[in-house]
Amino acid sequence: MPGPFGAESTTDEVLEGVDLSGKRILVTGASAGLGVETARALAAHGAHVVGAVRDLDKGRRATQVVRDQARNGDGLELIQLNLASLDSVRACADTLVADGRSFDVIIANAGVMACPKGLTADGFETHFGTNHLGHFVLVNRLASLLKPGSRVVVLSSGAHRLSDVDLDDPNFEHTPYTEFIAYGRSKTANVLFAVGFDRRHKDRGVRATAVHPGVIRTELGRHMTPELTQTMVETIAAAGEAARMKSIAQGAATSVWSGIVASADAVGGRYCEDCHLAEITPNDPSVHGGVLAYALDPARAEALWAKSEEMVGERF
Repeated sequence: MPGPFGAESTTDEVLEGVDLSGKRILVTGASAGLGVETARALAAHGAHVVGAVRDLDKGRRATQVVRDQARNGDGLELIQLNLASLDSVRACADTLVADGRSFDVIIANAGVMACPKGLTADGFETHFGTNHLGHFVLVNRLASLLKPGSRVVVLSSGAHRLSDVDLDDPNFEHTPYTEFIAYGRSKTANVLFAVGFDRRHKDRGVRATAVHPGVIRTELGRHMTPELTQTMVETIAAAGEAARMKSIAQGAATSVWSGIVASADAVGGRYCEDCHLAEITPNDPSVHGGVLAYALDPARAEALWAKSEEMVGERF
């Protein structure tokens, strides 16, 4: 879907002239990087933002800029959420459901990248458990708060090109573990979750989409060793213009574009990058950008949904 925005567009440029007064928006991971910028831009344009953060003290410090620039005095509230613990995820969702106020947009922004091999509190591989299963349970438990016209934006990554999901061995119990393959699997899962959620809710006017924010230096890379960092730098250099580094404001722009500005019917069940719909591109290491077909495969999305329900012990 062509438009006036692109890879260098910022959040404020995308939202120029947009009044979000009366809108209530949930942003996970609102205590760092893209989450803070997403919350700031939305609140500055009048939205009431609920920021879900793992550490409330850190969240209060990190989001002072959001409060400073909020158009309305009650532009931000924080709630505790640790996506690596389903007890925490369920407690967060229960609190929001009990509160009863609806959401216009949920932006599933939080995540981890390139972690050493490990498990979440529930015994899931860290990337898959945090990036996918945590959001899978949270968003599904909040589905009743999404009114017609609402949207869900799930942050994925160009790293989905590194690996499809492995539904036979999601926890790397039989597969050699590498940080970026684990991250890639979880980012493919993010796209497939958006596809599956969109299929289930579009008839009532609720749409879901996945986005690639671009390559941005944020706290997401806090687990990366110097060797992994060098590998990423070399990969970006080899990709040239296709993988140029973005500022945080440019990285968050696609989230607010797809959640607020773009046509819901256009982005529903799709994958967006650089403030436009991504094209399906070949599974070829020399090709950068776009989305691989396996990440948008409806049958694959249904298989992941069933596996995810089995793993978390809930049906949605």
